[in-house]
Amino acid sequence: MTIVSQKEKLRKAREFLTRPGVALGVGAGDALCAKLIEKAGFDFIWSSSLCVSACYAVPDANLISMSQYCEAARSMNEVVSIPVVADCDTGYGNANNLMYAVKKFEEAGIVGISIEDKKFPKDNSLLEGGRQELAPIDEFVGKIKAAKDHQQSEEFIVIARVEALIAGWGQEEAMKRSRCYAEAGADCILMHSKAKQPDEILEFIRNWDHPAPIALVPTNYPSLTRKEVEKLKKVKLFIYANQPMRASVKAQEALLEEIKREGGIHTIDPMMVPVSHIFDLQGIPKMKEDEKKYLV
Repeated sequence: MTIVSQKEKLRKAREFLTRPGVALGVGAGDALCAKLIEKAGFDFIWSSSLCVSACYAVPDANLISMSQYCEAARSMNEVVSIPVVADCDTGYGNANNLMYAVKKFEEAGIVGISIEDKKFPKDNSLLEGGRQELAPIDEFVGKIKAAKDHQQSEEFIVIARVEALIAGWGQEEAMKRSRCYAEAGADCILMHSKAKQPDEILEFIRNWDHPAPIALVPTNYPSLTRKEVEKLKKVKLFIYANQPMRASVKAQEALLEEIKREGGIHTIDPMMVPVSHIFDLQGIPKMKEDEKKYLV
């Protein structure tokens, strides 16, 4: 891996918001997944709260601590040369909690955070029948200002994730909240939707008249492609938030079923990469080179 400084990662991430085109990010829950995402050629890592909580096999409902989320993001950042953006749910509490989180995530080398305007603790936005309670606008504006006032680097990015469409509060509420958050200093507006088609997202984008760029997470409306998003001009971040984790679970379940069915591991080689590939991902060739140079 080419060593890239935090300053360079911050610069690259800030460029995503201003350069032509759309930057593609993919969600990870651990460092190994982050490394695979970089190898596949994506622009940035999305340290996904769903994926991290899934690694602990607990609900995505603020059950694990800020420190656990931060350490997961740190482990990803340490093994990739592309920027890592952290999904920080509602900011782990009020503005005080968020100010501390900004400090810790910046120290971990993370280039930016996303916070959503729901009440703490939250339910996952795509949970059928979940609690989707929105925080008052003024409260969330205070969080944005607190984050921006306490970041150490001017390049650090604060993304305001708007949950009005998720909560069923409609376009007018989504637009009002987005404008307030952008005016409060948010660097980007993440407009979220659980609709199966991108119509309400496209309607919001058409009506968005603020210079703050937009981020999208098309989990529920996969028909919207990068090529189509680039034509919209206003969208700068396009995030595939959880697909590798979901694919991994499917593959592991199939492999385990095969082992149980066959009573052994003699049939599963086609379902796996060789151990040597894992060694490569772990950086063992580089470790062995270093041993030749430094071990007596």
